[in-house]
Amino acid sequence: MSKQQAIQTDKAPAAIGPYSQGITLGEMVFTSGQIPLDPATGAVPEGVAAQAELAMQNLGAVLAAAGSGFGQVVKTTCFLASMDDFATFNEVYARFFTGDPKPARSCVAVKDLPKGVLVEVEAIAYK
Repeated sequence: MSKQQAIQTDKAPAAIGPYSQGITLGEMVFTSGQIPLDPATGAVPEGVAAQAELAMQNLGAVLAAAGSGFGQVVKTTCFLASMDDFATFNEVYARFFTGDPKPARSCVAVKDLPKGVLVEVEAIAYK
């Protein structure tokens, strides 16, 4: 059986708790939820569109560090602070998943997200 390995990149925010940015197990990639923190400054942009963009960029960086990419994502879980932001979030999200088939997805509103952000996205992919 394949050994799991932590994914580590400075192109996405460092973990802010006792977890890895992601894990690979064989050809599978499991990312932690990526929030819209600028990896260099820790700043969070204003507004759901800018936050969704940065969260997706951070997700892409973790996927790339694992030897994967958006075209290899099979499932995402998306967390929003408010379902009022669903349409705006979808517009940004769709720009990152242009191929077919699109990944399976769950999208839920939650009471709070880390650092008070508006979006968080995690993924399961393959290499």
